[in-house]
Amino acid sequence: MSAQAQPGPIAAPISRPRRAARLAAVQALYQIDLTGAAPGAVIEEFERHRFGRAVDGVEAAPVHKIFFAEIVHGVVGRRTEFDNMIAAVLADGWSVERLESVLGAILRAGTYELAALPLIPAPSVIDEYVQLARDFFTGKEPALVNGVLDCLARTLRPHELKGGDRGPILTESPLSGVLSAG
Repeated sequence: MSAQAQPGPIAAPISRPRRAARLAAVQALYQIDLTGAAPGAVIEEFERHRFGRAVDGVEAAPVHKIFFAEIVHGVVGRRTEFDNMIAAVLADGWSVERLESVLGAILRAGTYELAALPLIPAPSVIDEYVQLARDFFTGKEPALVNGVLDCLARTLRPHELKGGDRGPILTESPLSGVLSAG
């Protein structure tokens, strides 16, 4: 393996725990959405029983626990605001509640980072959540995550992306097969 293929000494310790924190936050938000459990209780459960444990024989990545808790609390505290922001870029008549629960959690967490964590570059936020969508879905969902978060980033942080605010991006429903049952 060449020296060029190896991650730098700073990149691996910072990105891997944050990536694991994002994944855990999406899972926690999904759990909160399904069970109605309090965020603090779910965060505590993850910290006590999930972090640092091997899953199916694979060693768990270290988790940036503060970042994880910040995303979960931030999304729960501003959920209505974020749902409205996300709905504004979806096709007319679509809402976050109509999306599959994991997809909604991914979009809310990405929206939280774009709205509340300006030190994390918008392109990095978008890429991280598109990658998470690919971990969960094999269909159109990653493209939907990319489109929604890109549109929101252009509105929330127009100085970071070429083209600035482009307004709603989804004028017809790309959501067939993405909606939850019911």
